[in-house]
Amino acid sequence: MLDVCLLGTGGMMPLPYRWLTSLMARYNGKSILIDCGEGTQIAMKEKGWSPKPIDIICFTHFHADHISGLPGMLLTMGNAERTEPLLLIGPKGLTKVVAALRIIAPELPFSIECLELTEAEQKLEFDGFRIEAFKVNHNVTCYGYNIVVDRIGKFDIEKAQSFGIDRKYWNRLQKGETIETEQGTWTPDMVLGAPRKGIKVTYCTDTRPTESIVRNAKEADLFICEGMYGEPEKKQKAKEYKHMTFYEAAALARDAKAKELWLTHFSPSLVRAEDYMQEVRKIFPKAIAGKDGKSVDLLYEE
Repeated sequence: MLDVCLLGTGGMMPLPYRWLTSLMARYNGKSILIDCGEGTQIAMKEKGWSPKPIDIICFTHFHADHISGLPGMLLTMGNAERTEPLLLIGPKGLTKVVAALRIIAPELPFSIECLELTEAEQKLEFDGFRIEAFKVNHNVTCYGYNIVVDRIGKFDIEKAQSFGIDRKYWNRLQKGETIETEQGTWTPDMVLGAPRKGIKVTYCTDTRPTESIVRNAKEADLFICEGMYGEPEKKQKAKEYKHMTFYEAAALARDAKAKELWLTHFSPSLVRAEDYMQEVRKIFPKAIAGKDGKSVDLLYEE
């Protein structure tokens, strides 16, 4: 199960009724935060989730509404007596940006590692899940992210018995371990079926529509995408500032064959996102106007 929470849905500046866009996901004891603008701590507190167990923070880009909340977040984690290392992931220049922000958060009881993305598409493997970063098209270097939980095939008891594999090794084989014994070497592929469908969440904000988004969001269980403007007449403004309209995001979700779309990163001038959703759903029926604190538990299909 992958727990996902859209902590905030605002772009540019936090508002009394809308925090800045960020996403938090939890899987198998690990917590991942994507973006950390001003007020993210409050959004997290309103949800009832704690920043202390965050293992990874990913940044899409280095505009203030996506990273200016980091110093306060680090201090809060330190005050909670966190000692485990923290991994930060982001575009090239991350180390320099974090060092500058830490001038106001210099003393922490835990270490920080900065991993700078250097390729147009980059995959990072962790224990039980994968983060995939892919470049998008904003006016500064910007990345979208996938959080992917793969799922191995079913354990075939008849195959295991036919090979004469002792039951005590079954669990280890199911976890992907190769077993060497006097009777022979047993590998997971000998007893596992074809990989089954896992879980994928795609998060993408501050960009024009790109082919890379469609490709990386392909068949996502949940596609969280920027919809800066709901007003159709603001399409030219979206192009000028390299953002997206609701309708462009919906077209991406349709083309990617995503299961569901949550719109986010709304302009401060946009008061009621739901007012535009009827037209959006003509393009992609499973489109939802995101709200602060909206969450879902994503489960395997079987």
